[in-house]
Amino acid sequence: MNSPIWAPIWALGTMTGTSGDGMVDLALLQTDGHHVTSFGPWTLSPYPPTVTALIAEATQAALAWNFEGPEPAVFQTAEHALTQGHATAIQAFLKAHGIPPTQVAVIGFHGQTVLHRPPQRAALHRPLRPGTPGRTRQLGNGPLLAQLTGIGTAYDFRTRDVAAGGQGAPLAAAYHNALLDTAGIPPQAAVLNLGGVANISARTPQGMVAFDTGPANAPLNDWTARHTGLPMDRDGALARAGQVDEPLLARLLQHPHLAAPYPKSLDRSAFQASMVEGLTLEDGAATLTAFTAASIGRGLDLLPTRPRHLIVCGGGRRNPAMMDALQTRAQVTPLQAEQVGWRGDAIEAECFAFLAVRTLHGDPISYPGTTGVPTPLPGGQLARAP
Repeated sequence: MNSPIWAPIWALGTMTGTSGDGMVDLALLQTDGHHVTSFGPWTLSPYPPTVTALIAEATQAALAWNFEGPEPAVFQTAEHALTQGHATAIQAFLKAHGIPPTQVAVIGFHGQTVLHRPPQRAALHRPLRPGTPGRTRQLGNGPLLAQLTGIGTAYDFRTRDVAAGGQGAPLAAAYHNALLDTAGIPPQAAVLNLGGVANISARTPQGMVAFDTGPANAPLNDWTARHTGLPMDRDGALARAGQVDEPLLARLLQHPHLAAPYPKSLDRSAFQASMVEGLTLEDGAATLTAFTAASIGRGLDLLPTRPRHLIVCGGGRRNPAMMDALQTRAQVTPLQAEQVGWRGDAIEAECFAFLAVRTLHGDPISYPGTTGVPTPLPGGQLARAP
């Protein structure tokens, strides 16, 4: 049965990633949920420091909680502050661009993932109780955001997928597929997102597949912050000044996630900065960078046809040491998203604008090849504007 043909509408996507960069990504997109008609403005808006600190506290509390017993009290506090932070950022964004809220049909509000335990990967974490499905928790109050902004809001995109036995991540493949339809894409190209976790979306003869390959910025950011107080290894300067501990790298590459078949997903905490404990600051940064790139290479090896090019989005694409490591350690040619005409810093927010429209229409947002659900599955909840 053919899907209904919908008129394109304007949607606003918001995203806060697991890298912990303290930013709200916002992007406006005109789409029917299948094709992109027009790209609107976008921006990166910093959270107030108090909100960033609350998110960090909630993330640490989530690790101790591990879906056992009542939720930590800080979740409610952090969720309220995060939602208000998003509302403030959205209102400022629309005002700055002269866009009335009535022009935006729906907001795609991902919120902040504080804990993600996919099914059949419990060995990577503290085990869940035997026989339980995966679990996932994003902080973000969709009804409150709809009330504060006056715009209908799609939210809670992952829970239905996990309840159906899926991995709950990654969800960007549907949007990456739409982007790959745009002109100027090299043949045999796949999409790599370097956020807190690295994930790949690739076209195969069996359709679109997507999975988390391993770590990206999260352990490197944490390592840098712990030793320098800075949020990231800016321009890869620390990694370039260090030497890769090759024996340690070889041991890290034996991690069972890397050889596991896809679909598969990860929590931000699955790979931690402590992997390189005992190394110097620079050598630790170099080894974590090499591990990210080499683990991506292992992921590419799992695909039916190995891509020749990776179109790289997410904050990690701005790290020259990481991009060089992809060339040497993953044996692939990386291209910054901007080199093919995409807006690299806006893609994740654009994705949730796209998924919000699909949620509005009841279209699937996850698939057997991307999260492992039995059949294509709609997702997300809708909070109507007051």
